[in-house]
Amino acid sequence: MKKLYEPKKIESFVQNYWNKYKIFKVQDNLKKEKYYCLSMLPYPSGKLHMGHVRNYIIGDVISRYQRMLGKNVLQPIGWDAFGLPAEKAAITHNVDPNTWTYSNINYMRSQLKNLGISYDWDREITTCDPMYYKWEQLFFINLYEKGIVYKKKSIVNWCPKDKTVLANEQVLDGRCWRCHVNVTKKRITQWFIKITSYANQLYDDLNKLCNWPKKVINMQRNWIGRFNVFEIIFNILNSKETLKVYMRYPLMFMNATFVKITIDHPLLLQKTNSYMKIIKFIKHQHISSENMQNNLFNLKKNSGIFTGIYVIHPFSKENLPIWISHLSSIYCQEIAWIGSPYDDENDLKFAKKNNIPIRPNDYNVCLQNMHAACVSFIDEDIEYNLKNFDILNYQKKNDFLFKILMFLDIGKKKVLYKLRDWCVSRQRYWGVPIPMITLDNNIVLPVSKEDLPVVLPQCDRVNYSKFNLKNCSEWVKILYNGKYVTRETDTFDTFMESSWYFYRYTCPHYDKGILNPISVNYWLPVDQYIGGIEHATMHLLYCRFYHKLFRDAGLVNLDEPIIRLLCQGMVLSDTFYYISESGEYIWISPSEIKTVIKNDFNHITGAIDLKGNKLIYDGIKKMSKSKNNGIDPKDMIDRYGADTVRLFIMFAAPVDSPLVWKESGVNGMHRFLNRLWKVVYKYAYLNNFSVEKFFDYSSLTNSSKILYREMNETILKVTDDIDRRQSFNTAISAIIKLVKKVQLFFCKTYQDELLIKKILIVVVKMLYPFAPHICFFLWKNLGETENIDFSSWPKENKDILLINDQLFLVQINGKFRAKIIVPKNSNKYLVQNFVFRSNLALKYLKNKTIKKIVFVPNKLINFVLISK
Repeated sequence: MKKLYEPKKIESFVQNYWNKYKIFKVQDNLKKEKYYCLSMLPYPSGKLHMGHVRNYIIGDVISRYQRMLGKNVLQPIGWDAFGLPAEKAAITHNVDPNTWTYSNINYMRSQLKNLGISYDWDREITTCDPMYYKWEQLFFINLYEKGIVYKKKSIVNWCPKDKTVLANEQVLDGRCWRCHVNVTKKRITQWFIKITSYANQLYDDLNKLCNWPKKVINMQRNWIGRFNVFEIIFNILNSKETLKVYMRYPLMFMNATFVKITIDHPLLLQKTNSYMKIIKFIKHQHISSENMQNNLFNLKKNSGIFTGIYVIHPFSKENLPIWISHLSSIYCQEIAWIGSPYDDENDLKFAKKNNIPIRPNDYNVCLQNMHAACVSFIDEDIEYNLKNFDILNYQKKNDFLFKILMFLDIGKKKVLYKLRDWCVSRQRYWGVPIPMITLDNNIVLPVSKEDLPVVLPQCDRVNYSKFNLKNCSEWVKILYNGKYVTRETDTFDTFMESSWYFYRYTCPHYDKGILNPISVNYWLPVDQYIGGIEHATMHLLYCRFYHKLFRDAGLVNLDEPIIRLLCQGMVLSDTFYYISESGEYIWISPSEIKTVIKNDFNHITGAIDLKGNKLIYDGIKKMSKSKNNGIDPKDMIDRYGADTVRLFIMFAAPVDSPLVWKESGVNGMHRFLNRLWKVVYKYAYLNNFSVEKFFDYSSLTNSSKILYREMNETILKVTDDIDRRQSFNTAISAIIKLVKKVQLFFCKTYQDELLIKKILIVVVKMLYPFAPHICFFLWKNLGETENIDFSSWPKENKDILLINDQLFLVQINGKFRAKIIVPKNSNKYLVQNFVFRSNLALKYLKNKTIKKIVFVPNKLINFVLISK
């Protein structure tokens, strides 16, 4: 064993060994307990920074720990390779997105390997590979044949910068989740999947996710948005048609003065009241602008457009105008809502702005007509409630009204959801082609399953300035079964690929179908999933939906795909910028900072970069490309080694909390690994000592017994911290403390030496999931012949923890001074006499007057001295 710790040489050797012997390759083994540990797959955007790395290191720590428990562990990796950023990069760098993407994958793969992540690389998946998305296209066709997929003209969220549709989940505070520009509305033909058909299951099954963060559960529950409403049927004026109108409680029905709908309500698309008629009506009313449709789709708060359509109130017989309003989309789109200014503050503001009455003209007429309608079934209760309606309390009014509406068969209770069907069409090139064609007679058909996959055209045929498949004329118009047809030119939303990738990991080379039923049902559900909370209402909802689709297709057995979810906190870093002459913000990487400027309070106020630019400090922000404040793992690995980086990331903060990147902390972890190396080097002569054969607890001295007990308590704590609590930082802290105690311990006997070796073996085992490279070497130098990658997790000696000995803390004036071991349940006098007979009395109590002794049974004894 060399005296100096050389991480570069060690890590290179160990990683080559892992690669050569495929140590982490895994097979289905139905006789062995499985554990599926998964980190969300990365987007190959260029380089991984520490914000990404945290996710993968957490997953690797858990995977290595579970292997040591004897489980068959699947930890795969892949690449979410389609998407808009690759298109933008292709335009910027004048390369095709395929070349750009695979170049990034190669670099990022090397980054992950340099970190020592224990992936089964034989299962690697790339979502832009036609042999992957072939199965996605096939499954889409199957859903289409079952009626779960449909195409319709719809008003969608439109990003004017990226020129593509956004799902509702991709609009954050009215802005595009990706480029942050204001989202507008547009009416185009789109493909949808009926996620609303599963809304009830998705909502109810949240109760099964006991090991998911409550915040994620609540976010999904709010997004799905189940709520109870009342549905009342209104007749449309001058029409034989009716309109279902919804309200939160029946009393709103009595106070209604208008009805509100969104522009995509089916009423506006019917023949009698077509969309174009509404447009003409609006123009006739002089409400037009340069962009009529955009005004119509993007109504400002409290703005409205009168449709010219009325419904007749069943009892007051008043004509209630129907208004197009953004208010109707607050709860649910494509349905009509009652407008009751008297009951709803938003309705009141809307009514005032648009000169709509606040209250019905004659409230009593409504009650009289209700009385007349109830003649056939009126009883004493109804008679009483009608006559005394005004003095009934709020709840009784609502209950009574609902009873009447039910009797008259014009009202009922209903459950609605905020969730809308998933729009999966995107107007971009770099995505999975939607496998549909349109005949000359406008009949839409799926591509023949034998012709899958439908692959993208070569990039040299693509007009990069527009980047849309519509520009690929040779690809769009094709001869199909002897006739010319038109291919679908939209591509799938990339959330389609990421909704099912982890199923394919279980059988990446299976060629008889989308999934191997034996493999997928052996590995699923995912035991541990790791990823950011920002995916709560997109990816994590879609993958739950996909699982139910797979279940109903007979591919998987269970209702939910993921048992335990860990949402890691963001990695934060200092951000600096300067403003160029053109007014552009130029963000400078922390690695390019020459001098940091601080004020009198030691707070950063600015910096000077390597080029001499004076920089403005923008605070500690999430690592991101846009702020250029990401730290490349390669720089840190070259300087400190992968184990140091891994250890710091797991130690610096709780995994679900933000981590502020500070190189001083990295230094601290590097010093610890150096100390550990020196300790093992010091005791390297013990490598031939047989602990199992000769270690004897009963022969230990009192101080040795204390250290042995502390080792067992540390095993207990670290195991609980990693397994149940997932408090990895406190687990590392406990290991560091144990190593420090070993450093301070002085061996007096042969049994003491055996004890130290035993503790070092335990330390190396417990540290292995966090810092596997150094532990690989230390393990060998402690004389262990078995590969540590196949070793078992240390177990505490429960007999020692339950033995008839008790660890006592000794305090002097409230300050901890020592630990002693005495028989369990010893009384105050036995413990104090033990102290008096020990060296502690000479060290701390000689020539001192004891004022009182505080005794806590089986815990501590505190000697309070009289101060002189």
